[in-house]
Amino acid sequence: MHRNQEKSKDFVGTMIKLFKNLDHWRYLLIIAVLFAFSAAILSTIAPNRLAGVTDVISAGIKPNTKKLEKISKTMYHNALDNYFTVINPQYNNTNNNSNSATDNTEKLINYLNKLTEQEKRIIFTEIEVDNVIISTEDQLKYLEIINTIDKDTVIDDLLVKMDDLPDSIKGLIEPKMNTQELKRKAIVLGIIYLLNSIFGYAEGIIMAYVGIGYARKLRSDISHKINKLPLRYFDSHEAGDILSRVTNDVDTIGINISDAVTSLVTNVTLFLGSIIMMFVTNWIMALTAIASSIIGFALSFMLLRISQKYFVQRQKELGNLNGHIEEIYSGHSVVKSYNGEEEALKEFNKINDRLYECNRKSQFLSGIMQPIMSFIGNFGYVMVCVVGALLVMNNYITFGVIVAFMIYVRLFTNPLSRIAQALTTMQSVGAAGERVFEFLEEVELSDESNIKSKLDRDNVKGNIEFKNIKFGYSKDKTIIKNFTASVKSGDKIAIVGPTGAGKTTMVNLLMKFYEIDEGDILIDGVSIKDLTRSNIHELFDMVLQDTWLFEGSVRENLVFNNKGITDDDLWKVCKNVGIDHFIKTLPKGLGASVGDSNTISSGQKQLLTIARGMIEDAPFLILDEATSNVDTRTEELVQKAMDKLTVGKTSFIIAHRLSTIKNADLILVMDEGNIVEQGKHEELLKKNGFYAKLYNSQFQK
Repeated sequence: MHRNQEKSKDFVGTMIKLFKNLDHWRYLLIIAVLFAFSAAILSTIAPNRLAGVTDVISAGIKPNTKKLEKISKTMYHNALDNYFTVINPQYNNTNNNSNSATDNTEKLINYLNKLTEQEKRIIFTEIEVDNVIISTEDQLKYLEIINTIDKDTVIDDLLVKMDDLPDSIKGLIEPKMNTQELKRKAIVLGIIYLLNSIFGYAEGIIMAYVGIGYARKLRSDISHKINKLPLRYFDSHEAGDILSRVTNDVDTIGINISDAVTSLVTNVTLFLGSIIMMFVTNWIMALTAIASSIIGFALSFMLLRISQKYFVQRQKELGNLNGHIEEIYSGHSVVKSYNGEEEALKEFNKINDRLYECNRKSQFLSGIMQPIMSFIGNFGYVMVCVVGALLVMNNYITFGVIVAFMIYVRLFTNPLSRIAQALTTMQSVGAAGERVFEFLEEVELSDESNIKSKLDRDNVKGNIEFKNIKFGYSKDKTIIKNFTASVKSGDKIAIVGPTGAGKTTMVNLLMKFYEIDEGDILIDGVSIKDLTRSNIHELFDMVLQDTWLFEGSVRENLVFNNKGITDDDLWKVCKNVGIDHFIKTLPKGLGASVGDSNTISSGQKQLLTIARGMIEDAPFLILDEATSNVDTRTEELVQKAMDKLTVGKTSFIIAHRLSTIKNADLILVMDEGNIVEQGKHEELLKKNGFYAKLYNSQFQK
């Protein structure tokens, strides 16, 4: 089974069309983008503020190292001055300027171990630190405690023995939480996170509204477009493929475009903002985080390029699958009767396998991005912790900076995968958009806005003239070669001929379903080129050999687009057609539900469509094999009803059963697109020509 191949995709062009069509929601889009941008900016600021909160908390749970250094330095210099002044005046101490608490404390302990108790009391005289007097006894007790502490863990061990310290020293160095500063920083951080949540929620609501509204607009555009397309388009495209564009493709656009747009804005902002804030916070840590994550760039974009073609192919195969299913389902009875299930299943499996492969490859390639980026992110965490620990040990940064960078690594690496996913989603949107816009940009029926002529159906005389009609469904094959005929008002015109002679084509041209290549058709002397299609259609009742009923009641199917039809009118028409007994046998009569299914026979469907045509009561009547699906007895009843219906109307009857058109005023015999004979039934039989052969072939065994 041949299926149309997809054209090469123009992703950029399609995305431009998509966003141009979003013009109706441009202000909402701008607001949503601003919300997304603001939320992203707040997300990049928050870690820096969190570092400040962390530093305040960490400062409040450990000894005051600055005060400790000041106490140690004061004690050390005071003790040295006293020692070299009183005990060892020959030693010069002018070069000793150490500021390190650990160094000073270690030197104090070394001196202390060499002194007697009397010398200690001479050296460690009373000192003052920040208006606090530290006595000799307090200093000696402090040094006694310090002497039991490992020099590499002075701060941590001192915190454990804090309660053993003298009150004067303890009051200076014990941990004190700056609650005012903590409260201020915490409030600012809370406001940032609250605004971030509000902006994110508002952006999500707006974009959901835009996505739903956009999908609705596309469906409306497609619905209007369908009514403007020529039948040529539907002749060359499967119904399932068209339905796939209306349903699957539009849903793909509506659901994904809103997420993808704001995701790109948010994550690009997060990505760039996190880089800026990392360098503002600490350039060494920033370079560490970026260097550990840079490999994610190359992998993401490489996978994106590979997966693009599979998303495009997936949309194509989905349309093919829908077309096949619709085709097989609508002809299910034919498939069953000809034992075509196996062949249909083989074709289904082929398409299904191709769709499976496209889905598998596209989902695999897009799904592998997340694990890769997760690994990159975790690797970034490790590097930040290692480098951060080294910097903290050397007093280059505080612990809060490490906390901030733990978040910045996530803010830096996650946008990479999300940007890649958003771009992948946009590829899917682009593929769906290509199919939708391909449909919306199809050549429409000729514009009729300038046509002013109109025939009033109540005043139409009923004359029709065909002048040298030439027509072909394609340029290389002409179906109607030179059709000329004149039909008078009230005539019953029968058009007969072998299959493919052009009978139905003539009716399609008369109804202006197709444009004539050459020649003209006149209705009451007015060219159909000067009349709108809707005007022509309201002049004709048309009953086709292809029956159609929609899901609804018998009454709704009969009345269809007419107004003011009573049940008495319906029963009268049904009686004329011969379906009144059938309708009365239904559970709810005229209110019974019917549809285009196999619950009622083809003959009953056709009788219902004939009754629908009779209710229309237009000045022209077209019956295209209208009795092909009814039995001989019913055909006789319908024929009598048609005789009543055609009184005073110009009617065209296309029939293969030539016995049904014996009483026609004029019979046009067509063969290979031309009228080869014309006249009444008896006249044509006497000629013993083409018509006579057709007629007599019905009785041959």
